[in-house]
Amino acid sequence: MVILVCLADVLEGYRIRCRKGRKNLSSKTLVDLFSGAGGLSCGLEMAGFHPVLANELVPAYAETYRHNHPGTDLIIGDIRQVCAMNIRERLGVEKEEVDLLAGGPPCQGFSINAPVRTLDDERNHLFKEYIRVARELLPQAILIENVPGIISMGKGTVVEQIYQELEALGYSIKHRILFAGHYGVPQMRFRTIFLAVRGAGRSIGFPEPAYDAKAVANFTGAKELCINALPLFGQVLKPPTSVWDAISDLPAIESGSKHDRIKYASSKPQSSYQKTLRNGSDYVYNHSCNNLGQVNLERLKHIPQGGSWRDIPLDLLPAGLKRARRSDHTKRYGRLHPDGLCSTVLTKCDPHWGSFFHPIQDRVISVREAARIQSFPDHYHFTGSVTQQYEQVGNAVPPLMAQEIGKTIVTMLDQS
Repeated sequence: MVILVCLADVLEGYRIRCRKGRKNLSSKTLVDLFSGAGGLSCGLEMAGFHPVLANELVPAYAETYRHNHPGTDLIIGDIRQVCAMNIRERLGVEKEEVDLLAGGPPCQGFSINAPVRTLDDERNHLFKEYIRVARELLPQAILIENVPGIISMGKGTVVEQIYQELEALGYSIKHRILFAGHYGVPQMRFRTIFLAVRGAGRSIGFPEPAYDAKAVANFTGAKELCINALPLFGQVLKPPTSVWDAISDLPAIESGSKHDRIKYASSKPQSSYQKTLRNGSDYVYNHSCNNLGQVNLERLKHIPQGGSWRDIPLDLLPAGLKRARRSDHTKRYGRLHPDGLCSTVLTKCDPHWGSFFHPIQDRVISVREAARIQSFPDHYHFTGSVTQQYEQVGNAVPPLMAQEIGKTIVTMLDQS
């Protein structure tokens, strides 16, 4: 209750400024819930949206968002304690005036990697808070991002409820599973995207693949919901962005070293991808990585590019992997291949979690290298501890993927 009163106390001056500013905005307005470090806002901003308000629970993540979006009104705290009407009032808007409500309600309980997947996980009900805000704002469009595991959660009841809630509010809605590699991101990352626009019977589109990247989607709904790059169009698709396209210009560093700001290894970008991400930045930021213990450094000596735990001598393997079948844990203790894609960047670039060893240096990838693989521009700075920085990068929506989704939404809104 205290939070609601405090929000009301600070409204009036901001509402006046917001009303004046809205008339001069050529871009479309965006409200970002569960914003994290701001990957979704970053990409949608590149597509022509202006983030006017965001909400994030974790203060360290919110500080990164504030640092990179200083003009956005930021509410730090639990969305369940935020009055939806106060959000509309502090923006100085009526219902249906916000162009886009976007966000990714926490997805850990939906993930196929979660130890226990259950509807009783309270994180799985936070999308109801998202719907509560949508009901108050009635934006022109809605974007919900989540992991592919949401499709099979509760035998499809979660997806069914999202449809029912939004259709009851007067929206047309569709969902698809998108692959980040199709949009120039050098990563094997799949995400479920729900798009909704106001009005019954509206046509809803999703961005078509632009890059000829490939990955195996081995989860429920993959065949029916994934957008595939058809062989017929292979000749017009761009080559996939590789790991080396993403990170080859970053300076060599030692395992465990910390570099908040450092010069580029190459004075000029070595790829078009690097040229895009280096725009607006004269230095490399957040080029820090976790330290490896002596046993992991010994294991790493035996792992070639593209290799994994299978290349490590039996006596050096962790106890659990000594008992593993050769078909299990395919990405653990993996060294990235420079010509390939990175596995899904997680909240910990820990070798026991996946393939996160640098292609040529004996260390795990740095925060900045993980951010490059996620397609964050270099001018995007991450605050907090190195552990928190890894978490922010791993939880984010790849900005280049978000940009392509945003372009599709802009087209749909302009058509209306």
